Amino acid sequence: MTRLIQASLILCVLLAGAVPGAALARLNIEITGGVEAAQPIAVVPFGVEGSVPVDPGAVIAADLARTGRFAPMPTRDMLDQPTTHEEVDLRDWRLLDMNNLVIGRVVREAQGYRISFSLYDVFRGERLAGATLTATAAGMRNAAHRIADQIHEALTGIPGVAATRIAYISATGHGENARVTLQVADADGYNPQVIVSSTEPIMSPAWSPDGRRIAYVSFENRRPAIYVQELASGRRERVASYPGINSSPVFSPDGRRLAMTLSKDGNPEIYVLDLDSRALTRLTEHFAIDTEPAWSPDGSHLVFTSGRGGSPQIYRVSARGGPVTRVSFEGDYNASPAYAPDGRSIAMVRRINGAFRIALLDVERGFSRLLSRGPLDESPSFAPNSSMVIYATTHGGRAVLAATAVDGGANQRLTQGTDQVREPAWSPAVQ
Repeated sequence: MTRLIQASLILCVLLAGAVPGAALARLNIEITGGVEAAQPIAVVPFGVEGSVPVDPGAVIAADLARTGRFAPMPTRDMLDQPTTHEEVDLRDWRLLDMNNLVIGRVVREAQGYRISFSLYDVFRGERLAGATLTATAAGMRNAAHRIADQIHEALTGIPGVAATRIAYISATGHGENARVTLQVADADGYNPQVIVSSTEPIMSPAWSPDGRRIAYVSFENRRPAIYVQELASGRRERVASYPGINSSPVFSPDGRRLAMTLSKDGNPEIYVLDLDSRALTRLTEHFAIDTEPAWSPDGSHLVFTSGRGGSPQIYRVSARGGPVTRVSFEGDYNASPAYAPDGRSIAMVRRINGAFRIALLDVERGFSRLLSRGPLDESPSFAPNSSMVIYATTHGGRAVLAATAVDGGANQRLTQGTDQVREPAWSPAVQ
């Protein structure tokens, strides 16, 4: 367990430093696997009145493809490209074996754009969904993401996550030339933004439940401290800077408390900080290291990593403190727990034959299965609809991100130019 913490600290020291204002590369997303039974769908290029910065139809098709549940038809294979209800002839799409059809239009207005869409069931001949949204030029992609999420929910019953964001640590260079930033990008990798940069290490980003703040650890002044920063204003506040370790911050589901690991009393333990009163409550007390807390979705308890059984395993404790119970039993190393938003499963890092892989534990039935292939997978984080897990891994000798569906279907690889990318955190779904 000590090695786990030491390795994290060493990694942060190696990735130290950031240059404010540096040009940002977007996250490139490569689909590396999908569901064999992906539904065929045609997303026709949207009709346009005036010029637009991006075709919403192309964004929607890419969003749906990344889920692994849908197989969008290439534009070149379309027999027709209708943009209004009157132009739709579903017989053409039946001949092409399409299950569903999406059409839309973009109209330029004085204050921006009006975007309308319709979703059809091709074989039933029904219009399943449709809406009209307004957007600025800068908000065109986000509007398209929201349409994709509406389509996803209409066809699967599960809210989509195209309009969410991902926080991550990005680094370039080595030694004195190393640079690191905490960045946030859209779920499709576009619009990367620097949240904080420093000449010292940054680690452990965690979203507030309203998506407006991020907590993280910064090694400013050569010692770790926990900060909470507002995304819109950039205003930040140091909330924990005790002697020793200040690490692993994570917001409670109501956003009013922050769980963290502190060693201010000698040994790394789990504490909860009330962000209003600043009252600090200690939840664990053991001579072994307790770290990496994660809240249950209902806020009743936390799971965390502890070496109290002789090797790192996942344990559970009430949010009020009290008895600790063990959660993970398979394997001699389980760490970095992440609760699914639906509360049904916990993702964790498991060591198998020297390789570190992401495992998924079914909370109710107690059995687990592997989601990733290793050899060095870490930092799992769930999508807000619980359908996917994003994590850090390696590819071609580089640190990259990967995402996989919990049903074993869709797989993605996320890279950012030549940067090393680590510690992803998927945002909540917010309006």
